[in-house]
Amino acid sequence: MSSNVLRVIPLGGLGEVGRNLMVYEYDGEILVVDAGLMFPENDMLGVDYIIPDLTYLSQHRDRVRGIVITHGHEDHIGAIHHLLNEVSAPIYATPLTRGLLEVKLGRNGLGSKADLRTVQAGETVEIGPFQVEFYHVCHSIPDGVGLGIQTPAGLIVHSGDYKFDHTPVDGKPSDYARLAEYSQRGVLALLADSTNSERPGWTPSEKVVDAGLEDVFNKAAGRIIIASFASLISRMQQVANAASRHNRKLAFVGASMIDNMKMASKLGYLDFPETLVVPIDQALNLPDEKVVIMCTGSQGEPTSILGRLSTGSNRLFDIQQGDTVVLSSHPIPGNEENVYRVVNRLFQRGADVIYEAIAPVHVSGHASQEEMKLLIHLTRPRYFIPMHGELRQLHRHAGLGEEVGIPRENIAVIENGQVIEFKDGKMTVTNERVPAQLVFVDGSGVGDVDPEVMREREALSRDGIVLVNLTMTKEFNAVVYEPDIITRGFILSREGDELLTAARKQIIQAAGRANGNVRRVVEDTVRDFIYNETRRRPMVFVNINRVV
Repeated sequence: MSSNVLRVIPLGGLGEVGRNLMVYEYDGEILVVDAGLMFPENDMLGVDYIIPDLTYLSQHRDRVRGIVITHGHEDHIGAIHHLLNEVSAPIYATPLTRGLLEVKLGRNGLGSKADLRTVQAGETVEIGPFQVEFYHVCHSIPDGVGLGIQTPAGLIVHSGDYKFDHTPVDGKPSDYARLAEYSQRGVLALLADSTNSERPGWTPSEKVVDAGLEDVFNKAAGRIIIASFASLISRMQQVANAASRHNRKLAFVGASMIDNMKMASKLGYLDFPETLVVPIDQALNLPDEKVVIMCTGSQGEPTSILGRLSTGSNRLFDIQQGDTVVLSSHPIPGNEENVYRVVNRLFQRGADVIYEAIAPVHVSGHASQEEMKLLIHLTRPRYFIPMHGELRQLHRHAGLGEEVGIPRENIAVIENGQVIEFKDGKMTVTNERVPAQLVFVDGSGVGDVDPEVMREREALSRDGIVLVNLTMTKEFNAVVYEPDIITRGFILSREGDELLTAARKQIIQAAGRANGNVRRVVEDTVRDFIYNETRRRPMVFVNINRVV
């Protein structure tokens, strides 16, 4: 491999929202930026989450010199324990991000094995041939950073998730001076977040949420239950401030929410009186108008606290008439159906539900179009690569780049697995592709569920299953007993008995003429018969026993 070629390889986050992972490679040495997960879509039945395809990194594990994490959201750290099962390299993160990593790795049995190294915004770290400069960015979580990656081939600016918030909750605006300084040095390429590229204007400040929460607290007569991401530390602070102003006690529910709250408090990222926070069992014994509960479940996850509250299956407490439930988040693309299903159930159970569409209880942490243009103006890159978004968002971001003066030939819209090379100041989108498939995590299985299994699950969920038990003679030439037919998710009406009776006759005839290939012939016969009668296509399985 040529020693003066910089390779940029996205393994996740391009053409989708989530599972962000970018590989920078120079002279055979690799820098990894982020290792996130993606939530499953509605048709991905049984899948817990999706991670990047780590095949390329596993094949070159001895070349990985370091892993840099830009911030602590799940779409950037959710796959870190899977990555550490494949490679061994130091992880660089700011203090809060490191704390969130420690919590996550501890839950997955890797807490003592990870080589975690704390960095601060403004610092520079040498990782192999890369000089990585960390600069502060505003996002919906404290301690987020973008990266200036100085390579022998040129300076790369990797934006991470960002927005230009002039009144951030933590009082720390983005480092405009560093971005402008990069432009003076000369930026070879800018890789920038595209999540809100279709949204015109500017993203509102996080401060907007303060006013939205204040309105909720003023109007709520009973308990207030606020659902958010467990990693949204700044929202915890805003809720705590509102609870303190209104003389309410605050209880956190959910293991991840409690662990992250304790960690952030210990590191000084949360600041509220010790007497403000009480255990949930104590909060439930207080008058309703004195209680705020903060929990997980803002994305409608069925097993989350809010998901269980919506179905009445939560162990600790139930929704009651007069509760105000606040979803302080934006539905992840593709997850809207799950979120609004939970919202509807909460209304059914007597809660007043407030969410982003009807009140300013959440604002995006991502730049909108005018901020994206500003980032390009500040850095003045020679080449531009949109990242973090679905294809439509990447293409819209590319259009914004053209609008502010970047030549179209200097903009690359690529997908996961495509390889870009920089040599002698020139960018080339190569024909090379590395593995970058969706890797499904289902329970303890990683990658065990492939697209064929997903298609089978979809078929089962759509039309159900029919199981035929046959007992045949020793020679397999005749059925001894009447076939037993078991259905699940298929027949729910009285006509089902008539259909199964007719199906048994078809099965006996088919088995008699099968000439040794009984299972296939009977499956085909049942499948065709059921389709002709019902226009449905359940999965058909045949089990054969032989009389000895």
